[in-house]
Amino acid sequence: MDEICIKPYIHHAQYYETDQMVIIHHSNYIRWMEEARLDFMSQCGVPYKKLEETGIIIPVLSVSCQYRSMVHFDDCVAIRVKVVRYSGIKMDLEYAFTNTETGELTTTGTSSHCFLNRNYRPISLKKDYSQIDERFRRMLTL
Repeated sequence: MDEICIKPYIHHAQYYETDQMVIIHHSNYIRWMEEARLDFMSQCGVPYKKLEETGIIIPVLSVSCQYRSMVHFDDCVAIRVKVVRYSGIKMDLEYAFTNTETGELTTTGTSSHCFLNRNYRPISLKKDYSQIDERFRRMLTL
């Protein structure tokens, strides 16, 4: 199989994402994690839109975020996504946010997901979608 080279997702912090303290409101980091996750999946050859068209949905089971330093309006952050666990039924991801100008690690996070069909029933990608399962297994090595 061909080599997968994943680039970090870059987010340019917008003014409307700030709070009264003129820093990025904490809720936006979760949105940015989703943006980065979808970009990561596309780069790995499993775009979320294609999965949904196939009948696969990937709900969030849990999410956490650790804020190490502030991100301000007009900052750019590079968000790296890493698959840390994958079973074919569930998947856990880690996120690292780095300020592109200073190189400072500003935020880390995790999210857990499962795979369901359109009827919201758990599915095994290994059993039901072996080609998609193989792509996700390759993500473990990135």
